[in-house]
Amino acid sequence: MAKAVVAIAGSSGLIGSALIAALRAADHDVLRIVRRAPANSDELHWNPESGEFDPDALAGVDVVVNLCGVNIGQRRWSGAFKQILRDSRIAPTEVLAAAVADAGVGTLINASAVGYYGDTRDRVVDENDSAGRGFLAQLCVDWEAATLAAQYDGTRVVLARTGIVVGPSGGALRMMRPVFSVGLGARLGSGRQYMSWISLEDEVRALLFAISQPTLSGPVNMTGPAPVTNAEFTTALGRALNRPTPLAVPGFAVRAALGEFADEGLLTGQRAIPTALEQAGFKFHHNTIGEALGYATARRERD
Repeated sequence: MAKAVVAIAGSSGLIGSALIAALRAADHDVLRIVRRAPANSDELHWNPESGEFDPDALAGVDVVVNLCGVNIGQRRWSGAFKQILRDSRIAPTEVLAAAVADAGVGTLINASAVGYYGDTRDRVVDENDSAGRGFLAQLCVDWEAATLAAQYDGTRVVLARTGIVVGPSGGALRMMRPVFSVGLGARLGSGRQYMSWISLEDEVRALLFAISQPTLSGPVNMTGPAPVTNAEFTTALGRALNRPTPLAVPGFAVRAALGEFADEGLLTGQRAIPTALEQAGFKFHHNTIGEALGYATARRERD
């Protein structure tokens, strides 16, 4: 991949931080798009709430990566929090897409999620499948539609539909590991709901791959090749931590604690596979959940 100038919005999170490190290690120039006053020359200021972002700031930029979005599991869902989830994704994406189009940036990599497919139960889905039903599915539909200004202008747009990210710190393991480490890990509800996961290392590698592949565009599932059920994930994490996982939390208890998020984010799921990535030639480092969790837990212990 030739040296590129990459501007990233939402760069302070788990994926953004790891992506910046990987880009810099590969000798690319990285600019961070930030809401506060820029601290140095590699930061660009914007205010997505007011639509403030000067397209001239993107002069010379080859790729914009948009990772903006409040974590859907940050708190129990309310009407106000669901609006925050929308506002933190759709408005920033519209502002960036318009700026990318005006500045003539060649590529926009925009975050999305496998929640696009709704609850797929046992059905395998890939990028050719249509959107599902529910709040998360509609959120993803609207999030992706917010890139249309860039698409209409001829920008190569990749819609990175990411699954559950498994990394040494942060992501799914940040909340799960303490519970599992003391032997209280448990499957949720029936445990039959699918989880489309990806290791943090492969997520970053897949984003770098998407940046470097000029023919890759449209929806791209950023998920490992072998989705697992919640029960299988629970067993694999217990095995990685050498802890038993005989427990189960009844669905009604999950709903009582977490409300609507339980039904949309924990007791249902997606069995999504990465067809677009694999057809483009991408090779995963972690092909099974056991490999991903083993690497993540061992890496954290070493760190």
